[in-house]
Amino acid sequence: MATKFIVPLQKLIKDFNLEVLYLPEDASGIVISTPEVNRPGLQLSGFFDYFDNQRIQVLGKSEFAFLEKYQEQERITQVRNYFSYKPPVVIVTRNIDAEDWVIDLAKEYRVSLLRTAEGTSEFMASLIGELNVELAPRVTRHGVLVEVYGEGILLLGESGVGKSETAIELVKRGHRLIADDAVEIRRVSSKTVVGSSPENIRHFMELRGVGIINARRLFGIGAVKMTEKINMIVQLEQWDATKVYDRMGMNDEYIDVLGIKVPALTIPVKPGRNLAIIIEVAAMNNRQKRMGYNAAQELLEKLGMVEPDAPESSVDWSDF
Repeated sequence: MATKFIVPLQKLIKDFNLEVLYLPEDASGIVISTPEVNRPGLQLSGFFDYFDNQRIQVLGKSEFAFLEKYQEQERITQVRNYFSYKPPVVIVTRNIDAEDWVIDLAKEYRVSLLRTAEGTSEFMASLIGELNVELAPRVTRHGVLVEVYGEGILLLGESGVGKSETAIELVKRGHRLIADDAVEIRRVSSKTVVGSSPENIRHFMELRGVGIINARRLFGIGAVKMTEKINMIVQLEQWDATKVYDRMGMNDEYIDVLGIKVPALTIPVKPGRNLAIIIEVAAMNNRQKRMGYNAAQELLEKLGMVEPDAPESSVDWSDF
């Protein structure tokens, strides 16, 4: 059974600087479990079929203008019916004044009532974006996540293969570290997975023979980043002389991460190979492929080994 994630209302109040009009209990005990947000125009007219009362509710200028069309008693009745479904929180936008009777109904039904100065559409877009991240399906992988030329590269491999040492070299070459040892991966949309570090080990790295270091302290704030989209996975493994490694790059490989196919490479490790430079080149090459250019395809065309304009891959790179 899939794990269901929640976000406390207190975090949303802090992140969006929301004004508290009424809270039935401490905001840290009120939780949001769905990333979907509702504007209750239909509900204020009395239509509650398919109404999901677990969603955050947003009341803007249109909803209040609609209520003004009712006589006062009918207006109170409609809002009472709406609050009786007990949504987790109702947020009023544009600093619209919530009349005393609205606050009284929120207290009667113990519905959290908040307010923001932001416009309704802007606020909802920001709120949905944050909820999609906070409530996204996630998995933690042992690995290292770095940003190389704007590409999020997830380094995987057995312990001791050199992931952290490679990441340090990349940081010294001007790239950025996101996570070392444990990478928390979240599926934030149907096409995107992003990685971050667990907060308690963020920016720390383990180097065998040296110990624990703090990358942000050693290399500066520009050497680290909080989160990054994962554009490619690089599997590091000890060189196996009996194994045939891809030398052309014509066959696209993928690793499934939370139901999303992420381009992947396997890079053999042995003394003398500069992994940092190899990963830099791999990152730039991956970006070129995503933009529609494949160097191996062009070379084979020049050698007359494939037909010009032959499809490079059966995979739609625009998906990534």
